[in-house]
Amino acid sequence: MVSLSKLESTLGYVFRNPGLLDQALTHRSHGAPHNERLEFLGDSVLNFVVSTLLFKQHAEMDEGDLSRVRANLVKQSALADIAHRLELSEYLRLGEGELKSGGFRRPSILADAVEAVLGAIYMDNGFEAVREVITRLYQPILANIDIRTFGKDSKTLLQELVQGRGLALPLYEVVATHGAAHSQMFDVDCVIPKLDIRVSASGSSRRAAEQLAAGQAISAIEALGPVRPARRRSRRPAQLSLPVAVAQEKK
Repeated sequence: MVSLSKLESTLGYVFRNPGLLDQALTHRSHGAPHNERLEFLGDSVLNFVVSTLLFKQHAEMDEGDLSRVRANLVKQSALADIAHRLELSEYLRLGEGELKSGGFRRPSILADAVEAVLGAIYMDNGFEAVREVITRLYQPILANIDIRTFGKDSKTLLQELVQGRGLALPLYEVVATHGAAHSQMFDVDCVIPKLDIRVSASGSSRRAAEQLAAGQAISAIEALGPVRPARRRSRRPAQLSLPVAVAQEKK
């Protein structure tokens, strides 16, 4: 059996009951006791701690922004990234079928294992212990993301970008479709007339194509550079019409 001391060192936490960590790393395909109950617990603790971190560190964020950022910090792909940082795949206990199919690389299995490990820490030594581990795992992430844009899709970001420049919303046009009904590809143009921008993208759905086109449009706008403030015209002294000027001179 693989020694778990390296993993404990990476986590910055040594288990009082090593059996909990063994269980957290055991997929149901390997047998019981597996990690699903610990995963349930870890998911709840993770959401609470990440919510608290965001609440304390970002007083400028409203409820909608807090929910958006938290959802993206605890989603499957984000947890799978954390699993890679921890090299968690080296320690997973999987059944033969999952091993053959590459289950140790599957994002869902990796994400579930991260939550289960956090649940195991909570059961081993309480809330404060797991809070410290989650904080260590997430501080590097929080320090390197743009809270204003994190988790927003390309269409939303493009809309905010053009509105910030006082422009009308982008126009999306489906210019062509290809393929059979069950595997169509959509060609979409994104147009911003005032900036003379027209970009094209293809996707397996209209929405996917629009998102890709929006991303290209953002790049095109950024290539234009920052908006230059309009030059203010200096006011000239008011000039009197000739009849009025003559009349004033006679007074």
